Amino acid sequence: MNLQITLLLAQDGITNGAIYALLALALVLVFAVTRVIFIPQGEYVALGALTLASLQAGRTPGTVWLLLGAGALVTVVELAIAARTGKRRRLASVLGWNLAYPAAAALAVATLDVRSLPLAAQVALALILVVPLGPMIYRLAFQPLAHASVLVLLIVAVAVHFALVGLALLFFGAEGSRTQPFSDARFDLGAITVNGQTLWVVGASLALIVMLYLFFERTIYGKALRATAINRTGARLMGISTVMAGKLSFMLVALIGALSGILVAPLTTIYYDTGFLIGLKGFVAAIVGGLASYPLAAAGALLVGLLESFSSFWASAFKEVIVFTLIIPVLLWRSLATRRVDEDE
Repeated sequence: MNLQITLLLAQDGITNGAIYALLALALVLVFAVTRVIFIPQGEYVALGALTLASLQAGRTPGTVWLLLGAGALVTVVELAIAARTGKRRRLASVLGWNLAYPAAAALAVATLDVRSLPLAAQVALALILVVPLGPMIYRLAFQPLAHASVLVLLIVAVAVHFALVGLALLFFGAEGSRTQPFSDARFDLGAITVNGQTLWVVGASLALIVMLYLFFERTIYGKALRATAINRTGARLMGISTVMAGKLSFMLVALIGALSGILVAPLTTIYYDTGFLIGLKGFVAAIVGGLASYPLAAAGALLVGLLESFSSFWASAFKEVIVFTLIIPVLLWRSLATRRVDEDE
């Protein structure tokens, strides 16, 4: 291995690590707020990428039908609760977000010539279709079990993962897809060449991390999420809705996942189940941070990306094994360093 190969592998590792960092931050966020170890995080990656690929190919993405179906299910649940309790004040909002919004999004996809739109508009439309699935899935699968144990929530998360993978196969098929690159530029930096898409991935990841930091530090909703993550009971006593916090955290998770898929789709072929493996690597990075520390999770993501890149050179057949083996010493160290385990009440 010479210097040029080392620099190329480091470039690939940093690019992959940037995506894993976003997914790790999303996993830490949703676990801190809702106690859900969100295994289906990678499915948003696949849905975002495949939705954009379908739009660019001039096809109606299956996400439209998934959004319509999920919205209809949420509406049925809310109407049943309203009929049982007699509380109908929120019905207009429920109907607007879960019926009118998906219908408007479907109409836009059906009437617009999406292929002729600028890339930014195509990306925005893909996000419009995927991001609302986050709060809807939370409402259907996790909100009714908000007070369940972490193990029960994990089992539900695994069930949601299998459901989303099956639906992605149904709506998009088994064929893989790639999207158009954001930039075709190439830059020669000494011994290596950096393409524009790599710079887009790293730059967009850093920008999103900064935006998340400002959101948590400067906005009332961000501070509400932080309060809920620190102490759910205290947040409720201060008037913060934990239901709102859960929906908002799942919306951010869907946004991060879909945007990650859109960024990585020009670099690699995305299949209906590709997101699971990408999400697992983000999960390894989140474990490095103890599912609690954002900086450690980001550092763990960079470590995972570099380890994967250099492993593909030295032992490509075992690169996945090497990456996932990283979790063993981390868990061993944390089990030895932790003196007491607090049981859920």
